Amino acid sequence: MNTQQLRHLLSSVANGECSIPAALARLRSLPFEELPFATLDHHRSIRCGHAEVIFCSGKTTEQVCEIAKRLSANNDPVLATRTSENQLDALFVDFPTALIDPIAHAALINPPKLLDPSPTRPPVAIISAGTSDAPVAAEALITLRSMSVPAIPITDVGIAGLQRLLHHVPTLQNCCAVVAIAGMEGALPSVVGGLVACPVFAVPTSVGYGANLSGLAPLFAMLNSCASNVTVVNIDNGFGAALSASLVHHQILRHLQLATDNGQRTTDK
Repeated sequence: MNTQQLRHLLSSVANGECSIPAALARLRSLPFEELPFATLDHHRSIRCGHAEVIFCSGKTTEQVCEIAKRLSANNDPVLATRTSENQLDALFVDFPTALIDPIAHAALINPPKLLDPSPTRPPVAIISAGTSDAPVAAEALITLRSMSVPAIPITDVGIAGLQRLLHHVPTLQNCCAVVAIAGMEGALPSVVGGLVACPVFAVPTSVGYGANLSGLAPLFAMLNSCASNVTVVNIDNGFGAALSASLVHHQILRHLQLATDNGQRTTDK
């Protein structure tokens, strides 16, 4: 249950459209639900602004599907990340309308409508240095989709051909946040950070030759970025970077709504 659903439920009780016992039945699983193999946090969306996500690595296919059924019981979007091929196949059988992304190794059940950017709904850019970074970029994109955040993907614009990146600077400067993904030496986020006036969430990837050290080399490079607006997540963590960027987007929406509500109250007086 998310904040909007809870507000609707409380309004229904206040208006007499829903009985108190029926409302209690809806709320009984809040804040969590215990299964033999997991404890599901149904309260997370209200508390943190985003619903619980299923991290599928290490779970059986049966566990993943059962968790997905419980979390999606109210037709809420449910994101499953780091899925195996068998888990993706099983989720598609149980949820035929789910968005299945084998490149991202992820599935999105009850996917929200794909939104276009607007002056009141600024986008997040997902920018990747090379085509080999596609799985991490895809994970970031499906994470933003799960949070109803408009996204602009920009691919294969690493600093080996800087002119490719500079072509997109006007677009980047209209975004509320940027997720910059790079392997090799990991220089892309520092360059992007010097071109935009928004947070840059840097994702080092395990793409590169031997001295890349499975992503440690770009991780250290990004941590030492001289661009002061760069924040770094863990290696290959497209999900974490995109979720942080989505919170920036939703904080902007929240403050715009508060400003609108305050203006309306002033007008009503």
